[in-house]
Parts: sequence; C-alpha cells; structure tokens
Amino acid sequence: MVKKAVLMLAYGSPDSLDDMEAYLNDIRGGRPMSRAFVEEFKRRYAKIGGRSPLNENTFEQAECTERALRARGHDARVYVGMRHWSPWIADTVRRMTVDGVEEAVAIVMAPHYSRMSIGRYREAVDESVKAAGSRIQFSFVDSWWQQPALLDAQEAHVRAGLASFSGDDRNRVKIVFTAHSLPECLLKMGDPYDDELKGNANAIVERLGNVDWMFSYQSAAHTGEPWLGPQIEDVIPDLADKGYRHVLVAPIGFVCDHVEILYDIDIGVQEIARSRGVNVRRIASMNSDATFITAVVDAVEYKLN
Repeated sequence: MVKKAVLMLAYGSPDSLDDMEAYLNDIRGGRPMSRAFVEEFKRRYAKIGGRSPLNENTFEQAECTERALRARGHDARVYVGMRHWSPWIADTVRRMTVDGVEEAVAIVMAPHYSRMSIGRYREAVDESVKAAGSRIQFSFVDSWWQQPALLDAQEAHVRAGLASFSGDDRNRVKIVFTAHSLPECLLKMGDPYDDELKGNANAIVERLGNVDWMFSYQSAAHTGEPWLGPQIEDVIPDLADKGYRHVLVAPIGFVCDHVEILYDIDIGVQEIARSRGVNVRRIASMNSDATFITAVVDAVEYKLN
C-alpha cells in the first residue's frame, strides 16, 4: 500500500523577540535592513505578548485535520512545514522522506491563490524535494476558498460578529472584508488573487443577504512600490468621514490569529478607529473551528483519493 501524507504549510513566526532579526532576514532574503526596522517589529510582537501564536495554531489545525482524516478512513499523517521559520519546509520534507512517505498532498493555510504567495510555497516544496533526493510525489491544493464548509464557517463568524452589535447599531454596521495586500504589479500578470478574494467576499454576502459591505486590504509592506488597496488604515477614517460609527472587520484572507490580526487590526486599526469615534469589532479567527477544519479536510481529501 502506498504511504500517503499531508504537508500543511504556513508562513512561520519567530519563537522570541531575540529571533526577530534572523526571522526578518529570512523573509527579506538577506537584503539589508535598518536597526529601526527590526525594533519596530519587536515592538509590535511585544504588544501581543512577545510572540505570535501562528505556529501553535497551525500545529493545532494539523492535529485536528489528521484526526478528521482518520475518522474518514485515511491513514495519512499531517506534517507541518514553515516557509520562514522552524520547522522549515526543507526539514519537514526530509523527515517525510525518512518516514517512507510516497505520496503527499500539500496545502497552504491561505485559501486564495497568488503566484507571489502560494506559488512560492510550491517552489519551496519542489526545491526541498530535490535537495532531499526525495521521490515523494506531491499534489498541491492551489486554491480552496470555494469549499462550501469554508464559506459556512465564514458566514457563521460574520453573523456572530454582527450579532455582537445591539439591535439598532447592527443595522448601521459596515462590514469590511480584508486580506493581506500584495504588490499591485500582480494584476498585470493576470494573477487571480484579487479576483478570488473579492469572489469570496461576494459569496459570503450572498448568504448574508442585505448587508452594507466593502473589501479592503491590510498589512502592506513599505517597499517603495504600489500595493493592492485600499488599505484599511485609510478606509476607517474615510468611513468616519461618511458618518459610519460601527464597523465589523472580517479578515477572510487569514485562517488563524497571528500578528497581522492581533496587532495590525486589534491594535493598529483600533487606535485609528478610536481617534475617529468609530466602534470597530472583528470576527473571530477560524483557528481550529470545526467547520473550518472540515473545509481543510474536504480540500485535502479530494487530492488524496
């Protein structure tokens, strides 16, 4: 019998503030960075307790996925590989090879495809297979935002977020869907990222019915080139100027709590909102929500069969 497995991929996060420089250096591919740049990221991580829960959340998602797969009759271990921190993708692929894995499904914990994000994970897996001299045959889940269970989970989380507002305020809430921004040049490349995200937002809204909503990006890097927008830091003041006082942020581009949620939204956006008299709330992250895990399992199972 062919030994099968799943490789769950995520960005990775440093274990401590002392690791920040090495972590950022890996992300930047060795490009020079100032001391102020490193200290700014240390400050952000310190604000959320000194470290991001991304790694722990991903391992918990992997454990839940493995249990669900086994419940469906699949004898497939779920491994975790990180793009920018330990356990590195290359190390995990080597371990899978030693463990005798012959076929594996790789899935990134980001439901929307872009060659600048998901594509790079795919490259990292291919390079790791070659470096390990491995014969593992990988199949890749490139995009899985249309999984019905994912839309079910997102809808439920948005409905719960709306329900947290009082009756009168609920009718005046602006829903702002967000995702991590990427360089604007990808649009000229025909990349599907922007279309997939807006398609995802539209699919949720169709389920919700008559709601007031928009789509925004967040967490853009300062690289000197245009990034996809509008940025939520600009959206909140604009909504305030238009008379909105209640906003529900729904970060559908992310699947667990980490620094882009806990700092960029829960601290950075909240500071802007308070200064403009806007009540901003956020939907709960997917993390290991049972319906969300079903979506991951459904996406993986299709490739396992």
